Amino acid sequence: MYAVVGCSECSNLWIIKGRSETTQCPRCGSRRAYEKRKKFVETDDAAHARDVRASMLANRQGQGEAFAELDSFAALEDEVADGVVDDDEYLSESGLDVDEVDAAGDRDPRGPSRSGSKKEIIKEALEALDEPTEDEVIEYTGERGISAEYVSDALEKLTRRGVVSESRGRYRLL
Repeated sequence: MYAVVGCSECSNLWIIKGRSETTQCPRCGSRRAYEKRKKFVETDDAAHARDVRASMLANRQGQGEAFAELDSFAALEDEVADGVVDDDEYLSESGLDVDEVDAAGDRDPRGPSRSGSKKEIIKEALEALDEPTEDEVIEYTGERGISAEYVSDALEKLTRRGVVSESRGRYRLL
């Protein structure tokens, strides 16, 4: 069962599926017993509940007549599903070679020796190396295409956030 309900605090409208003891307004957070909520419609059809809520919202904004000209949600979903163009068709109609685009997507622009984000690689270095110095982390990450300046800044930030511990120039992942 679906119910279109309203909030007495902020006038928000939303749909509740099923029947719980209490409900909480998603906008203002006020909690009320389900029985005390204003129910505008109760139905077994989710699409009907969506249509009623949308109609009420349109009427609030003075767009009731424009909304009445639209099809139901179910009809609109069917229209969209029929009109969807798949990726390959879109690319070929745009003048692109689909096989070339697929091949480009398989290549990693960061190069073959790097896997993961810069921050992940720095953390990987801290795990792989035994209490490394900043220079050792820079060497490890430099082999994976990360600049020394980025590593220094990242180590400082990770230390401030409490993710990394630094003692006597040696780093440890916490």
